[in-house]
This record gives sequence, structure tokens and C-alpha cells, in this order.
Amino acid sequence: MTKQLGSGIDIFLHPGDWYFGDRDTRINTTLGSCIAVTVWHSELRLGGMCHYMLPGRSLDGQPNARYGEDALQLLIAEIRQHGTRTDDYEAKLFGGASMFDAGPIGSSVAHRNIEAAEALAVRHGLRVIARSLGGTGYRRLFFNIADGDVWLRQGESRMGTFYPAQAGGAA
Repeated sequence: MTKQLGSGIDIFLHPGDWYFGDRDTRINTTLGSCIAVTVWHSELRLGGMCHYMLPGRSLDGQPNARYGEDALQLLIAEIRQHGTRTDDYEAKLFGGASMFDAGPIGSSVAHRNIEAAEALAVRHGLRVIARSLGGTGYRRLFFNIADGDVWLRQGESRMGTFYPAQAGGAA
């Protein structure tokens, strides 16, 4: 959903969506076991976010942002279209909560999504400066491309409180 506001546009990403924009854009989403990856170029004030549901890639060969590999490929294509490189961007990783899993540890979609996010970041040369991964509660993210800030509301126990995503691993 896109809303045009006086000071820019607000984009809401559903599972399988992605968006890349400029300083006049704010992107938000809600996550459970899904993963969101944000990328931000501090000098040009460009950035984007993807919200993928499953690790891997689409089986039909067509890019589908519901899958981690495809979602990252779509973001990276935008990065290249803007004449920039992935190592020019700061990346942040979010999500992978075990919402309803009852299977063995390590077998859940959430766990596989986290592993995929970390591996994709390394493979594509993303400089990850913050992450909030795992746990059991939902996450609501607000990404302001103008300043690169990602604000996070996490789980029901902290409902109504926003925390800036912190560098160094915790968000």
C-alpha cells in the first residue's frame, strides 16, 4: 500500500513485497517468521527493503520476492540501476520469529530464514550493521530512507514502545 503524504510517501510491504526509493520514502512492514532486509546508502539517501517468507528461490525460475534469494536479487538489481554497489550500503536484518513452530530445533521456517538471511548478506557483500533475529514475538518495522533509521516495535510484551535498531548486533 502506498500513501502520498505532504513530506513524502509511505510504503507498506506485505510478505513477498520489496521496494527501493529515495530520501522522500518511508517503508514499513510487520514480520513474524518472515525476514526483512533493509539497505541504505548514507551519502545518496537511497535505500530499500524486502520482506521474504521462505529461504531459497522460486522453483519456476521467475524472480519472486517471497523467496530470500530472489528478494535480494531484486534489491541488488535496483542498487546497480542506481550506479552503486552493495558495499556502498548499510544493511540491517530483522525477523525470523518462531511464531507457531512445534518441530525440532533448527527445522523451522523461521530458523531457516535466519540462516538464509545471514548467508545471503555474506554472499552479496552486504555490510550488516544491525540485526534483530529470532525470538517468539512479531516485529513491526519503520524504515526512514532520509536518515537510514529503522525503528522496531517487538512482541506483545513491549507493545507501544519503539526502539531504534542498534549497531553491533542488537536492535
